[in-house]
Amino acid sequence: MENESIYGPYAPLLPELLESMMGRITLLGETMRAKRGDRPWEHLSGRVKAETSMREKLRRLGLEENCENALNRVYDAIGIRVVCRFLNDIYQVAEALRNMEGVRVVWEKDYIVNAKENGYRSYHMILRVPGEGGGPCPGGAFHVEVQLRTIAMDSWAALEHEISYKQKLRKKDMIRKELKRCADELAACDVSMQAIRDVIDESGGEE
Repeated sequence: MENESIYGPYAPLLPELLESMMGRITLLGETMRAKRGDRPWEHLSGRVKAETSMREKLRRLGLEENCENALNRVYDAIGIRVVCRFLNDIYQVAEALRNMEGVRVVWEKDYIVNAKENGYRSYHMILRVPGEGGGPCPGGAFHVEVQLRTIAMDSWAALEHEISYKQKLRKKDMIRKELKRCADELAACDVSMQAIRDVIDESGGEE
């Protein structure tokens, strides 16, 4: 029913699991920082998908609005975003997540190498994470979606989302072309910044 949580009995567990994963990833970052001398990301954020947003997504996908579909057929009830400074950091963090104890990667997609048609770039991972007392997914787990981006990718995605969801948008084709151009330019900047960092690392940071 509409007034019941789409997440059923698992609703109170989602924020707890989110907090736990954020803590584990933060600790992971500190471990990486100790080894490499700098932090692997600029900032970390997370959220539990709002009930209304989840119901809208299920309707959009043609799925019945129930707990099973919300947590076992849609994978972003829990979402975490890791915003990195450099391209290589994204892949290093992704590798560290693959090796995290008790976590299984069930799906990943590189939208950096294979950017979406509109210019969107990011690295997406769906993790299966065990929950205390069991969860709705295979093995008593929950799904967690992780998006890894550079600062440039994150800024572009935020602005593109805001612009694209405006009602009665005029000159849509022109705007889409400009957004794609901006995305490509920012991607080129990311490559250049990574190249600069590589040169600095190779020189040992000498003046």
